[in-house]
This record gives sequence, structure tokens and C-alpha cells, in this order.
Amino acid sequence: MAEKPSVLFVCVHNAGRSQMAAAWLAHLAGDRVEVRSAGSAPGAAVNPAAVAAMAEVGIDISAEVPKVLTVDAVKASDVCITMGCGDTCPVFPGKRYLDWQLEDPAGQGVEAVRPIRDEIRTLVERLIAEIAPEPTA
Repeated sequence: MAEKPSVLFVCVHNAGRSQMAAAWLAHLAGDRVEVRSAGSAPGAAVNPAAVAAMAEVGIDISAEVPKVLTVDAVKASDVCITMGCGDTCPVFPGKRYLDWQLEDPAGQGVEAVRPIRDEIRTLVERLIAEIAPEPTA
């Protein structure tokens, strides 16, 4: 059996989009996927509106802390998904890179974050279907 795939979500501050994406992936795929998130310029804390929006769907990210993007995190991941960080992600041969064009929830209220949260869920569901589908009985 192959090792479980690992996914790294990267945005600038690792405070909103990448945190929500990592939480969705962990929630929806369970232990079938290894999940990491990081930021090219990590913020001081996770966006409170992102925490509130995820809490509405029963996912608690209040204890998460923005982490700095490292070369090691990229090397250790099979798929690197960037969200608005442009060229700040180091690129290594043999890795798969996706760029998700998502609005930045920074400075916005929970009303503005909800559609971003829902869009991320849809993207994550597609990703799971591709890299870690449910085992068939």
C-alpha cells in the first residue's frame, strides 16, 4: 500500500485561506491524507473571521497558529497548493503545484469569509477525490 499523500497549503499570512483549507482537508479526509499549512509571511494569529466561519460548520481552528513556510515543508509534501502567494513558494522537481485563486479574507467579516470557506470546501473535496478517494468495500 502506498504511503498516504501529503498536502501543503500556502498563503501569505497562513491566517485564513490556508488554515481553512487544511482544516477542511483534515476534517473530510481524516487520516487518509497528511496535512500541512504555512505562510510566506505568517501573521500573528489566525483570522478571527476564519475561525468563526469554520466554527459555523463544526470545525474548530481556534488553536491553530500561523507557521512560516520552509523548504523542508515543501520537500515533504506531495502536493503544494498556493493561494495568492505568487512566486514565494520554492519549486522542486517532481512535486505537484496547484494555485487556487481565492479572495483574501484578511480584514473582512464572517459574512465575507463564508463564501470563501464554502469555495475552499468544494476545492478540497475535488482534491480528495483525486488523491485519496474513499476505499471501496
